[in-house]
Amino acid sequence: MKNSFDRFLQTKAASLLLPVVTLLLTLALWEAGVRLLQVPRFVLPAPSAIWQSMQEWDEVILGHSLFTLSSTLLAFGLALVGGILLGSLIGSSRLAHLCLYPLLVGFNTIPKVALVPLLAIWFGLGMIPAVITAFLLAFFPIAVNVAVGLETVEPEMRDVLRSLGASGWEIFLKVGLPHSLPYLFASLKVAISLAFVGAVIAETVASNRGLGYLIVSASSSFDVPLAFAGLVALGLMGVLLYSFFAALERYLLAWRQ
Repeated sequence: MKNSFDRFLQTKAASLLLPVVTLLLTLALWEAGVRLLQVPRFVLPAPSAIWQSMQEWDEVILGHSLFTLSSTLLAFGLALVGGILLGSLIGSSRLAHLCLYPLLVGFNTIPKVALVPLLAIWFGLGMIPAVITAFLLAFFPIAVNVAVGLETVEPEMRDVLRSLGASGWEIFLKVGLPHSLPYLFASLKVAISLAFVGAVIAETVASNRGLGYLIVSASSSFDVPLAFAGLVALGLMGVLLYSFFAALERYLLAWRQ
């Protein structure tokens, strides 16, 4: 019996079914708890109230969601390009590692929320502060993981390729890049979540559009179901993008299985 259950846990059906069942049970307990305890809507709305708010404000939520998604994807694309370039430089050059890596770590320790008011002063309200904040959060894990992937390539393999006449660029393409791909995809699934966090943080302070702005506006008017509807939209987009990169990883790195 136990072996059968363990085999079921390894199937694709389990990976799809169990999260759905867990979500439905959580929503049912949430709905029952709010109704039994008679919790006010402005404190904690029931899932049914959130669903009703999503239907009532569907066009508004969609517009703010597209704005947040655009900011996040733009920032993520910039972070992906910049992170790969800087990570490749740090992982391939000892000089670059000694000069740039401490600066990268030091800058990453600065809370990005402290930069949002400055970005609002420099660039005004709108998409630019959200893109920059999301970029700063997503950039670090990509750069660090690419650098680690390149640094962990066996020196013996590099020496063998050099003895066969391979150039530094050929070593990077044939060995360094494939070796760093698992590290890169691991960082992408973290970076996309951080990009959403950065965009929403900036939108709560330095924007008049986006899900962050919607959540703050709804909370200030005690429309908590609408605020939760914004959180649901944000969570759905995050899960979809995370699933996309997980599927892309399985497709491109099938050779690792």
